[in-house]
Amino acid sequence: MGGRIAHGCVVLFCAALAPGCASLYFEPAGPAPQVAPQYRLADWPVHEYWSGIVFNGEKIGFSHLSLAPAAEAPDTFEIQSEAAFVLRFAGYEKRVNLKAWDLVRDDLEIVRFRYQYSIDGSDLVLTGERRDGALEVAVTRAGKAESQAVPVQGPLYPQSAIALYPSLHGLEPGRAYAYRVYSGELQKIADVTQRIEGYERTRLFEGAAYKVETAMQGYRVRTWINARTEPMLEIAMNGVLISGLEDERRAKSYLTAASLGKSEALVDFVLVRPERPLDRPREITTMSVVLAGADRQVPSDEIQRCTREGAATACVIHPAGRAPSATLPPPSVDARYLAPTLPVPVKDPTIVAMARKIAGDAPDVREQIGRLVGWIQENVRTSPADVWSALDVLQTREAECQGHAYLYAAFARALGIPTRVANGITYSEDREGFLYHAWAESLLEGRWIAIDPTFGTVPADATHIKLVEGETLEELLPLADWIGRLKLRIVSVERTGRSGPESGTGEPSR
Repeated sequence: MGGRIAHGCVVLFCAALAPGCASLYFEPAGPAPQVAPQYRLADWPVHEYWSGIVFNGEKIGFSHLSLAPAAEAPDTFEIQSEAAFVLRFAGYEKRVNLKAWDLVRDDLEIVRFRYQYSIDGSDLVLTGERRDGALEVAVTRAGKAESQAVPVQGPLYPQSAIALYPSLHGLEPGRAYAYRVYSGELQKIADVTQRIEGYERTRLFEGAAYKVETAMQGYRVRTWINARTEPMLEIAMNGVLISGLEDERRAKSYLTAASLGKSEALVDFVLVRPERPLDRPREITTMSVVLAGADRQVPSDEIQRCTREGAATACVIHPAGRAPSATLPPPSVDARYLAPTLPVPVKDPTIVAMARKIAGDAPDVREQIGRLVGWIQENVRTSPADVWSALDVLQTREAECQGHAYLYAAFARALGIPTRVANGITYSEDREGFLYHAWAESLLEGRWIAIDPTFGTVPADATHIKLVEGETLEELLPLADWIGRLKLRIVSVERTGRSGPESGTGEPSR
């Protein structure tokens, strides 16, 4: 059972913008031209860009953006963008394709859009139009559609406009811009800031370019744009994710790259190794660890108690939770732990009917939870397939860990059991280290307990270390700060009838 985690539960490998750090490769290119490059969409000098995407030193895919006048109305333009990539993980391929079509005015403000996102064959489609003070959006996944009306005041741009905005308004060093975009991936309006930081050259591309730092939802990416509006280079995730301007043939060459058949770009990057392997990890009931590597606060609650110790964080994980006591406040039952979200569609009639059918005449919450986990174990195949929501899992009857967590959370909330989705790491015996994983936590008899529907364990073992709570992409974004940077030292573990140090002391080690 422990080997299942080797199939991988890596989230956000395509979504997060994180700080880039490549200062050693760049130098000032002298004074920038006195007249900063600035173009109208009608006079845009280059109408198409192709970029190759490199992850952790491996070519994994491409991105493409094109700009053209729209035929349907004067002074409107079409922006078409696409990103496609393939990652190898534990012998499996993860295939991602993101396509977007935006109709914009000549100032880049959004008029209408259609976005299609596909991960391992699971599709999510969004269509929308701005009208009457709102952005009307239709979201379709697993063959079911729902409508949203997002209130809008003032200018609003599509996320694809981020690549064009600085060249539309002027690439003058020192200038700063702030505006709002609608993000299809996040399904929300997000604040964006951009600053032209300098005028630089590097051996990584020809000529000089303007260095632009973009921040959205707390994450940053650095792009070097030349005077012809071409994005010569883009760096994210601390230099691990890089895209560079290429022609179409070279950008798409990853499709036939022989290295993809044998290279696993994610495994070494995401694996967190303790000082020595853990024995019988699924039997561990309490674990004490020290975490380091990212300037992020680790969640602290009834299941894991964490305290900051300088640059590191010490945590004690007790997945069975703590019983209520006079010295501790009662567990928090936030309304969102019963609420529907896109990944966890609690009110969908199919979800509700199935949850009630599985629970049957169960006499109490403990029995209901047991039946839900048992049904998922028997009816949902563990596979490397990523999904967008619990409905995808119910339809295909297969998913990786995140899909299992979505489906369990949807069932549990539909039965009125407060449930939250946990994202972090847990131990893999096959890899002799910790890999990224998703599970759930439910309120049972006055205490929160960790539940792993992928492993079928209630409660889960104590190697489950939560780094982020939530199921929406916006809530998952902070994981990007941990991936590839997390270091861990095990202080002690306890099993039933046995306890003691497992890996000694010293600095956290990966």
